[in-house]
Amino acid sequence: MRDFAVRAVALVRASHPEPAVVVTVVAAVLAASVGRDGAGVLAVAVAVLAGQLSVGWLNDFLDAERDRLAGRRDKPVVTHAVSRRALAPATVVAAVVCVPASLASGLAAGMVHLLAVASAWSYNLGVKSTPLSVLPYALSFGLLPTFVVLGLPGSPPPPWWLPAVGALLGAGAHFTNVLPDLAADAATGVRGLPHRIGAVGSRIAAAALLLTASVLLAVTTTAEPLVAVGLPAVAAAVLVTGFLRGRRDGSRAPFRAVLVVALLDLVLLLAAGHTIVA
Repeated sequence: MRDFAVRAVALVRASHPEPAVVVTVVAAVLAASVGRDGAGVLAVAVAVLAGQLSVGWLNDFLDAERDRLAGRRDKPVVTHAVSRRALAPATVVAAVVCVPASLASGLAAGMVHLLAVASAWSYNLGVKSTPLSVLPYALSFGLLPTFVVLGLPGSPPPPWWLPAVGALLGAGAHFTNVLPDLAADAATGVRGLPHRIGAVGSRIAAAALLLTASVLLAVTTTAEPLVAVGLPAVAAAVLVTGFLRGRRDGSRAPFRAVLVVALLDLVLLLAAGHTIVA
């Protein structure tokens, strides 16, 4: 029983739990704020979580040998806490669950979410090593709020700025997420856009994209003036702190700063959720 629990924990760790949980919570809370009922919120949460798990497990399955060569001791498959063979069925099960859970929000919404997941899979399957590596992040995160809103009765389209904010947050997360792994990725043949512009360029790109998202959200929603000014200021402070702490090799501080900024933006979305489909 103890061995089972240890392996289960290792499997969860291999799913990239931090972003999986944050993205799921953001999607579920957004669903509630725009008026999805309890069943709708649950459908969104299950679909997004299943999609995120499939993406995380696929990543560690495909990158197992590369992670071993890079000495990634933070990866359960490298430390043999979970086997690569176990990640394959886990990925398939999560993907299978994602399909009906996505379609539970309606055909249009479901297809949009499945496209978002397919885009994320394309990153793992090779786009990560090309100059277009940022596109799957931008597309997937831009489609996520579209999926949530299209699941409402009548499938109303989201306002233009909502997928734009999602795309900006996703693109910023991409540049931030790879910062701790630039050297290891380069040594194993991964040459995405962040690797081509370097650590300094990636930090600048991430900060610009994330702050643009916060500013766009502040000026397009019905936020109080104090919030509209304060949100970008707080986001900037969080990003500066995270990037300063992230100058150490292997630090995940910048990525965690991105998650905090995403949650800050979610707070503003909550306040404006009822106006999104007005």
